[in-house]
Amino acid sequence: MASKLPFESAVATGRGDDGTTGLLFGGERAPKDDLRIEAYGTIDEAVAALGLARAELGMREQLGVLNSSFGDLDRLILRVQRELFVAAAELATNPDARERARDGETRVSAAMVEGIDATLRDVEAAVELPREFVVPGETRTSAALEVARTVLRRAERRVVSLHRQGLIPEGYLLQYLNRLADLLWILARAAEQAEARTATVARIDRSRAARREAAVPERTTQ
Repeated sequence: MASKLPFESAVATGRGDDGTTGLLFGGERAPKDDLRIEAYGTIDEAVAALGLARAELGMREQLGVLNSSFGDLDRLILRVQRELFVAAAELATNPDARERARDGETRVSAAMVEGIDATLRDVEAAVELPREFVVPGETRTSAALEVARTVLRRAERRVVSLHRQGLIPEGYLLQYLNRLADLLWILARAAEQAEARTATVARIDRSRAARREAAVPERTTQ
């Protein structure tokens, strides 16, 4: 397999043609299906889903259909995207080179967790939260946030596996991912309410369904 591109590129190198990739700090190249690569690749997916949510939010804002009290949602989603790059950088660092990582830049810090906690508190106070499971899809923005949340939960599971195998040092990464997933669920509700929509609950209202069925006249055969 060729290891060098036949042309100059500012992005592609061809070094990954053999199915390996390099870490940010320390260590040899790793297989692209390595659990560590899978973990930060999944975080990359979450960042992309958040990008879709932010784009949808911007479009709705241009149409003038958003409640002004939720005007900081765009800024908040962008902040989360940037913080997830820090989480991915920590995962892309060989544990032996952990001392080269910097809090808040290439390693999740206690301040980042505290920031998520503070945001959770503030947003939750401003949003009416459902008391049961909900079905995503009330708005495009909230649906994209739910996709980001579920992808982030998958990333969290990968990080738990790494942690159980002793492949990541103790720190704030797991705590951050867990709290952030909770925040994304609340932000999805905020996005719904920004467009004056209410989350659809997952539980089927049997009595209402029965009333609808009773209201439909019976068909007669000729």
